[in-house]
Amino acid sequence: MSNTTFGVRRRGGGDLIFAITNYSVFIALAFLCAYPFYFLIINSISANDVSALGQVRWLPVDVHLENYEQVLQLNGLPMAAIVSIARTAIGTLAAVLASAFLGFMFSQGKMWGRQFWYRFVIITMYFSAGLIPVFIVMKTLGLTNNFWVYVLPFIVQPFFIILVKTYVEAMPESLQEAAEMDGANIVQIFFRIFLPNMTPILATVAIFSAVAQWNSFQDTLIYVTDQSLYTLQYLLYMFINQANSLAQAAQNSGGNLSGIITAATTQTPTSIRMTVSVLVVLPIIFIYPLFQRFFVKGIMLGAVKG
Repeated sequence: MSNTTFGVRRRGGGDLIFAITNYSVFIALAFLCAYPFYFLIINSISANDVSALGQVRWLPVDVHLENYEQVLQLNGLPMAAIVSIARTAIGTLAAVLASAFLGFMFSQGKMWGRQFWYRFVIITMYFSAGLIPVFIVMKTLGLTNNFWVYVLPFIVQPFFIILVKTYVEAMPESLQEAAEMDGANIVQIFFRIFLPNMTPILATVAIFSAVAQWNSFQDTLIYVTDQSLYTLQYLLYMFINQANSLAQAAQNSGGNLSGIITAATTQTPTSIRMTVSVLVVLPIIFIYPLFQRFFVKGIMLGAVKG
């Protein structure tokens, strides 16, 4: 009896040690992931001179919100925010619908040339024509200095299609068979049967697509010269790169500058970088919790068949 009791106690003690270790590791990882965002926020609201010296590490010093007030007054910032929101919303919706439909169609054995078209799409994951040929294609199609350059090239995403296809193949075949017996065609089967049951994987695709769209600025750099089509990320990217010169110019002028320069009159390069970085990151931080409950289930079911 004593051995059994000792065995239970030893097993219980091992479970306790494992649980403590587990929680400790995950708390440490969570801290490492969250601290950079916390660091940005406390430096963006702290006294600019203290922040510039790197003395704000754990708690904000002399809290103020003037950095945000000044940055939000930048010329072109409201329009850039609208463009970024529009490209993220439209681009994500288009990518989700395209991935859902193509993933569903590529799972249909009756589709003509299914293997050929599936491989034709997937091969683009491994081979690219290069920047110059792609730019020539975009220019020929009239997509340079065009809002749709942010949306059309990113509608068909092979990785998303693979996830959706694998997810659909794991769903019961009886769903489609029953619908076909009732006389439903392939479009009705997709929209009425499969699409409503794809919520987890489509939420996963939406997260990936929204983050990619929101954070992208290179397409603006390459294809767009019209300032009315600048995205928020590209505008802030320019502002971050110009932070040193803007802050110096503001100090030399005594703050008597207009437009984009005015935002740096009471700021330092560090405060500028911290503030604009927070503006870029916060929207995505708020989006993640909305889809988090679907994310793990979607990525697991979409990655492994069966």
